[in-house]
Amino acid sequence: MTSIRALRLLAERQIALSEIPAPAAPGPGEAQIRVRVVSLNHIDLWGFRGMAFAKRQLPLTVAAEAAGEVIAVGEGVQHLRPGQRVTAYSALTCGICRACRKGQDNLCENVGGVRGFHIDGFAQEITNHPARLLVPVPDAVSLEDAACVPVAYATVEHMLFDNAKLEPGETILVHAAGSGIGSIAIRIAKALGCTVIATAGGAEKTAKALALGADHAIDYRADRFEGVVRKLTAKKGVDVVFEHVGADTWAGSLLSMKRGGRLVTCGATSGPIGSINLMQLFQQQYRIIGSFGSPLDAIARSLARIASGVRPVIDSTYAMEDFAQGLARIETRDVFGKILVTL
Repeated sequence: MTSIRALRLLAERQIALSEIPAPAAPGPGEAQIRVRVVSLNHIDLWGFRGMAFAKRQLPLTVAAEAAGEVIAVGEGVQHLRPGQRVTAYSALTCGICRACRKGQDNLCENVGGVRGFHIDGFAQEITNHPARLLVPVPDAVSLEDAACVPVAYATVEHMLFDNAKLEPGETILVHAAGSGIGSIAIRIAKALGCTVIATAGGAEKTAKALALGADHAIDYRADRFEGVVRKLTAKKGVDVVFEHVGADTWAGSLLSMKRGGRLVTCGATSGPIGSINLMQLFQQQYRIIGSFGSPLDAIARSLARIASGVRPVIDSTYAMEDFAQGLARIETRDVFGKILVTL
């Protein structure tokens, strides 16, 4: 094979299905994978809009989250074999800094870029990737579900357990129930035995949040969610706020917390600027935790959780040539769960 198909970002908001040279044989420490499924995220939308926060060169192969099968392995690779199903950690971390040696690749001091955003991504039929950044997929997990893990599901795993320390029986407020990570957070928290209060925009999405397992769903377009949360919790507030919306929900999220509550945030899709009353912060003893990506072991934990039955929510699946349609649905928020693209 001399060429393969790839989805290439040619310019801002311009993606084309192109032929590119097939990759060479995997080098030392690499594995070559046949990509079967990619999953869309806000990072793909940001790149599509031209919001890259570091230098990049166009054209650029898109997609930061994927799953597929190993074709071949390079010298020194012991833990993978041809035919094995894998999912890929998208940040090219160094593997040698202190954080990487501790398994905390999301704190890497020398990241070489995120695939699909800074450097060529996974929306290509065949690609090489560092073998240490590939995680085997259990037999009980489909490639479609596995493709939702490295960016989305593992981010939620890291937020809820490594950072927020969510425990059974606690009450959690999950924002943007229709998003990929919001829908996953509802399922995980309910499986743990928590009381889940979800926010979503419109009656259709609140109904879907309830069907997904949320105990209460608030239409943020119709009600001030923080007022409803105070009523639902007898004015106590929630133990944990799962925040990733940003400016639009920040103030209300703080008002929704109980004394000693924890807010964990990984995003700012509505804007990055929020204010905080410092007296409120220390008097109420809030804990505010920033969370970015996940350590490598969160991917394996996520796959195990999916194998146990706590699956991601899949909205729809598109063909390669319809990739931009999937991005458009994320941009207009006309989505509930994850959007996949098959190769």
